[in-house]
Amino acid sequence: MRSSPSRPAAVRVKKTDARPSVADVPAKATATMPADVAEAIRPGQSIELLQELHILTRDARLNQDSRRKLKQVYHLYNFIEPLLREIVAGHADVTLVDHGAGKSYLGFILYDLFFKSLPAAADGNGAQVIGIEAREELVQKSRDLAQRLRFDGMRFLNLSVADSIASPELPARIDIVTALHACDTATDDAIRFGIERQARFMVLAPCCQAEVASMFRKHKGKALGESVLTEIWRHPLHTREFGSQVTNVLRCLQLEAHGYQVTVTELVGWEHSLKNELIIARYQDLPRRRPAERLQEMLRTLGLDELKERFYC
Repeated sequence: MRSSPSRPAAVRVKKTDARPSVADVPAKATATMPADVAEAIRPGQSIELLQELHILTRDARLNQDSRRKLKQVYHLYNFIEPLLREIVAGHADVTLVDHGAGKSYLGFILYDLFFKSLPAAADGNGAQVIGIEAREELVQKSRDLAQRLRFDGMRFLNLSVADSIASPELPARIDIVTALHACDTATDDAIRFGIERQARFMVLAPCCQAEVASMFRKHKGKALGESVLTEIWRHPLHTREFGSQVTNVLRCLQLEAHGYQVTVTELVGWEHSLKNELIIARYQDLPRRRPAERLQEMLRTLGLDELKERFYC
């Protein structure tokens, strides 16, 4: 198991240039804020951030869509915060990498609620959130917003998740890897990144798992004559759903085959999102042979040998 040199405990600091939060917004502004909105927002949050992310309107209101989005991000934060606190208890320079960051809702909320009270990263030391996103325009917008909010420990890199695996722009040691609805194989690339960088934790909400389903469709004619179990994915709708299920099972086995303890749970209620599975992996240096054997056996049984390189162990 990876060992880390002894580091001083984190020192909480109060930022004197912090942007307005719920606790210190002028009375004139809070007077017009609906009571239900004030209750929905966590103490100390940046009002400007929530408005820039279009979670709050300019007159500090929440619509149904943004309320649902806020609930999802908060729910995910509830899973991640204990992991962050566990890391910070051991050393101060916690690093979180958010893959397929998009507009960086998750990264900004995490920074606002947790990281901004820690010493910001400088020359590779300190607390930092790094967003990985392939769309250059989104990366630039996130950089501009972080600069305006003075979120000094946030960085954004214009890379694909796959390219980030070997990129020298990222630290050698990563504490937490997150991927919230990173499409299709980007989640697999995030897992590979976490394994290569020996991440202590991975928090993954998979999305659009199309690769396995496409392979089932490709070999369906041959498979139908070999086993009655192929009836599970004979119909197109079942092919898609079963392919999604198999993909996540393979991901869990791969993580276990690299020494991780894996928990699978719901992200939020099904009424909020159909892509609702959350995979949480904690590196424990667990025995690896059994899950590695099961992973290879599953690939053979389902005719997915072409994916051995992707789900390597």
